[in-house]
Order: sequence, then structure tokens, then C-alpha cells
Amino acid sequence: MARLKEKYANEVAPALMQKFGYKNVMQIPRLEKIVINMGLGDCKDNAKAMEVAVKELETIAGQHPLVTKAKKSIANFKVREGMNVGAKVTLRGERMYEFTDKLVSIVLPRVRDFRGVSGKAFDGRGNYALGVREQLIFPEIDYDKVEKIRGMEMIFVTTAKTDEEAKELLRLMGMPFAQA
Repeated sequence: MARLKEKYANEVAPALMQKFGYKNVMQIPRLEKIVINMGLGDCKDNAKAMEVAVKELETIAGQHPLVTKAKKSIANFKVREGMNVGAKVTLRGERMYEFTDKLVSIVLPRVRDFRGVSGKAFDGRGNYALGVREQLIFPEIDYDKVEKIRGMEMIFVTTAKTDEEAKELLRLMGMPFAQA
């Protein structure tokens, strides 16, 4: 069992139940999935660069990404409908907990001048969005083999009803929120 999943069951869930006064264990918020998205609009003409970026995302997530296609043609960006413009991975279950554990204990502390993640990136329904500017902060990525520095977004989807509950869940799971 993943280390963070064990921590959730033994420490986080009881703490949330006590703080928010849930009457049923099914009311306790939990992490549902993590969606990692990488925009690759600059690779739309270069298939080799797209392949390298998809391989990097696969290395980071431990799961093969889905290549996303443009839904509409946009003349100003020279994008046609159906062109490859990004890649995404949806993590659930054990992989999700392993990724979250790696993110909070290894990856985020490697960010230069890191003072914590923003506590304002909640959507009002208990989901949290986190963006990173470069994939080099992940230990799996070999610095010498990186062709271009790319950013990515990570969406933490929770079953929490409010942002306050979701923030407390993520904080107890180890997410280092910045002091406001």
C-alpha cells in the first residue's frame, strides 16, 4: 500500500472527521484523481518534439499519456481542427498516491526559492490546480536529454464540497501551502 494512502487512512481521515464534525465516514473528503496536463502547441508541426515531450510526461507520471487534439481551428495560432496540441494523464488509485507523495516530499522542495504553493488556486468546488514552470524538478528527468523546458498543470480533484475542506485535506497530506 502506498505510504500516503496509509497516512490518509490512519491520520488524515480521523483529523478531518474531528475538525469538520462529519457524522459518516463517507463524508470525509478524499483525493479522487490527479490530471497532469502539458500544452504542446509549439510542437504541432514537429512530430519528433511531440514524441519526446510525451515520453517525458510518461516518465514523470508512470503512465502513458493521452495526446489531446485541437477541437477548433484557430487561424491566428495556425492550428487546424484535429492537430495534436497537448498531452494529459489521469492518475487514480495507487499511482495517484505515489505521485502525490513524490510531489510533496521530493519534487516541490527542489524548486528554487520555494516558499510554498499558492492557497488561492481552488475552484470553489474543492479542486486544486498547481502549475510548474519546468519538468526538470522531477528526479526522473535527465537534465542532459531535455530539448526544451516545458511547464505543466496538475489538477487535484477531491470529493470535498468546499475549498476549505479541500485545502485542509491537501495540507494534512503534506502539501506545503505558503503563509498568506
